[in-house]
Amino acid sequence: MLPPAFLQAQPTARPNGQLSGLGQPGSVQAAAPDSGQVFSLNDLLTYVTLRHPVARQARLQPERALQEVRYARGLFDPTATSKYYGKTFGGKEYFHDWDSQLRIPIWYGLDVKAGFDRGVGTYVNPENYTSPAGLSYVGLSVPLAQGLLIDERRAAVRQAQALQGLAEAERRGALNKLVLQAAKDYWDWSLNYERLQLLDRNAGLADVRFRAIRQRVRLGDAAAIDSIEALTELQNRQATLSQARVQFRNATLLLSNYLWDEQQQPRDLPATARPQPLPGPTDWRTLSPDSVAALAQLAQQIHPELQKNRAKLSQLGVERRLLSNKLLPKLSVDYNLLQAGQPFSPEKSASLRGTYLQNNYKLGVSFAYPLLLRQERAKLQLNRLKQQETELDLQQDTREIQTGVQTVANDWEALREQLALQQQVVRNAESLRRGEQIRFENGESSVFLINSREATLVSARVKLSELQAKYAQAQAMLRWAAGGVVE
Repeated sequence: MLPPAFLQAQPTARPNGQLSGLGQPGSVQAAAPDSGQVFSLNDLLTYVTLRHPVARQARLQPERALQEVRYARGLFDPTATSKYYGKTFGGKEYFHDWDSQLRIPIWYGLDVKAGFDRGVGTYVNPENYTSPAGLSYVGLSVPLAQGLLIDERRAAVRQAQALQGLAEAERRGALNKLVLQAAKDYWDWSLNYERLQLLDRNAGLADVRFRAIRQRVRLGDAAAIDSIEALTELQNRQATLSQARVQFRNATLLLSNYLWDEQQQPRDLPATARPQPLPGPTDWRTLSPDSVAALAQLAQQIHPELQKNRAKLSQLGVERRLLSNKLLPKLSVDYNLLQAGQPFSPEKSASLRGTYLQNNYKLGVSFAYPLLLRQERAKLQLNRLKQQETELDLQQDTREIQTGVQTVANDWEALREQLALQQQVVRNAESLRRGEQIRFENGESSVFLINSREATLVSARVKLSELQAKYAQAQAMLRWAAGGVVE
């Protein structure tokens, strides 16, 4: 990461070499920036991934999913309840009814419970009547059909766990898009800087030539029309340079949108910030078919869009199991061992086990079953349709991602070939300009022709820089197409 001083109002400048001259033979790209600190692509991506609001927002997704899992697991939290009802009227006690219970849900569908009941009084409900010592109990509530293999609580946990994979995929997808756009804007900034340097050098040459020709006109060695020709060319180049200067400033402002400090305050690139050079000939690498196939295979595993579809399928699979279980009848059994007094004594109940099993127990059985099951069958069918839709989305996304990787790889190779050809064009244009300069110095050419040669050379250089920027952007596109991200 760049030092914090780099984003201060007046960063320290340090030289980084000189821009190569327009007229140097055989040179096909500008050298390192002339002055100021170099703000590299890695520096930008470091700021983006650590401090950009979108990146920070993306990092909230896994935390949110973690809390969803925690919320779902809360359905298995033990619960303690207690309630008391009593009535006294006219000095007469009618009833005192006290019920306390601890209920512990178990993962496998059953609930373990323990409690204490006490119901006394003249008018207490006979169903709730106990001895003055009260009645303690421990028991189980077990579903035997619906809810035995899966229920709402277990389904909620499983779906929340699948949501973690979905949240991570969404985080990486958002970060991927942000990093890709930042890389594109960075290379646009670098291209505008390169164009500005070329046009500045071009305008400087025109200014030198105009001054020289004007001097020759004063001495009578050249016609006055030549000075007008040189002045017109100078003014045209200055106008073009002015437009390039505005474009570079706008590109700098656009790149500043990605810069935020640790206090979440926006920062601006200083005027002395310079981009790293565009990729040179040593960076123009070829892509082998094996590497493209490996990238396509990697994309099948890590691409966020595919991971999101797989997470959705996992959630729908849990939902399908739950809805299929809903087709079973509701059959549950409650069995409680009872003991007079409190608390419930395991030692005492062990010694009186036979008595408890014969007489001291409370048993309940419940059964319910819809006769037509229209709601349950409709929900299950809707779930199957959603699964089919998601599977089709997964197939389509898989195909598009494979095609996307291959398309970017084709662009990569095409740009590499175009760069090699444009490099030759620049060298040829340089040779023609140099030859025209010699002819002009020998009096065999005109200002118009040498201006034309220089315009051709500048145009060729600018086109080469544009191809270099596109090549750098293609590299970022290939990483994005394969689902990768700079973390």
